[in-house]
Amino acid sequence: MMDINNEILKLDWKREPYGLYEPIEYTLAAGGKRVRPQLAMIASQLFGGKDEEVLPAALALEVFHNFTLLHDDVMDHAEVRRGRPTVHVKWNENTAILSGDQMLIEAYKLLSGVPADKLPKVLQLFNKMATEICEGQQYDVDFENQEHVTIDEYLKMIRLKTSVLLANALQTGAYIAGADEQAQEALYQFGINIGLAFQIQDDILDVWGDPKTFGKAVGGDISCNKKTFVYLEAIRRLGNDAISLEAKELKHWYSQVLEDNTEKIAAVKEIFEHLGVRAACEKVVEDYTQKALALLNQLPQNQATEQLRKLADKLNTRQN
Repeated sequence: MMDINNEILKLDWKREPYGLYEPIEYTLAAGGKRVRPQLAMIASQLFGGKDEEVLPAALALEVFHNFTLLHDDVMDHAEVRRGRPTVHVKWNENTAILSGDQMLIEAYKLLSGVPADKLPKVLQLFNKMATEICEGQQYDVDFENQEHVTIDEYLKMIRLKTSVLLANALQTGAYIAGADEQAQEALYQFGINIGLAFQIQDDILDVWGDPKTFGKAVGGDISCNKKTFVYLEAIRRLGNDAISLEAKELKHWYSQVLEDNTEKIAAVKEIFEHLGVRAACEKVVEDYTQKALALLNQLPQNQATEQLRKLADKLNTRQN
């Protein structure tokens, strides 16, 4: 299988105006796990597909994913991404928005390189995924000002915001390689489940991760009052004790917008730990991972299937 990282780094961004394209090059050169293009390539390999036929879609997915990160970082006021200043910090917000817009266009240009007979369906799947991600981002924004968010509402949001991109990568790779609809659906649902596990693991790492390996500031979700799975599990555990001092303290901190969040992060983390939230969340990550792995039993068993098993385990025991 092609080295997808090398293929991404081969993309040429040495164009004018440099102010538009340099941030794109900066973003893609930062690395990352390249999970989405890898999934597309592995899904194609699973059904004997040709790398050169799925590569345009794989590259499009990675460029699209990074476009969403540029805009997300502006919306979340995030200062660090993959251990480096975010684009809106290194340049400015206007640059991050405009370069992000261009990345979306570049993703569609890359996507147009898939075999012509496959392109209509690939575009249909891509457009559905892109719309769902925007819907998920809007729910995420809405939740910041919504007093009561349920765990089911949160899972719906992360399914849209995170899981559908992984699921689309798998289905697209399989479709281009000629897989039947049943196999495509099994891979799609595999992607949904590893995506849910992936995001909940990310929520855990935001509280308990090591800043040296996590790649962004720990406690960022707490600082922004984000109602993550960790927070919602804490609220669920308080349950009938919602008028306790601990419940009042947690809700007090989540009503604060502060310049220095050091004390807030430490206090909220202490509440989470007292409630035993981390172990409960890790159990949910494991449950979704196992659901995903079970779906692989419906597919051909070969080297590519084993790669998907290893990737699922790696993603959801990761520390970054």
